[in-house]
Amino acid sequence: MKKIGVEKGLNNIAGYLIKEGYSVEALSESIDNNISKLSGLDAIVTAGYNTDMLGISDTETKAPVINAKGLTPQEVKDRLEQQLR
Repeated sequence: MKKIGVEKGLNNIAGYLIKEGYSVEALSESIDNNISKLSGLDAIVTAGYNTDMLGISDTETKAPVINAKGLTPQEVKDRLEQQLR
């Protein structure tokens, strides 16, 4: 089962991914609180308004980062599946 980190505030996406069979780990908005979690994630979904998280998480993990801004939960899932092949 793929483990996806989902940024706080994306409850609709987190719930959808859980229903689709993903394991979801909630990430806080502060990257400092998430560093210990990053190595265990297969991908990260952000809300797109926290650019620091994108920049820092990219250097802390090899996991793909999906910006969910403007995307439906299905579109986020589709992008995850493309990235995790």
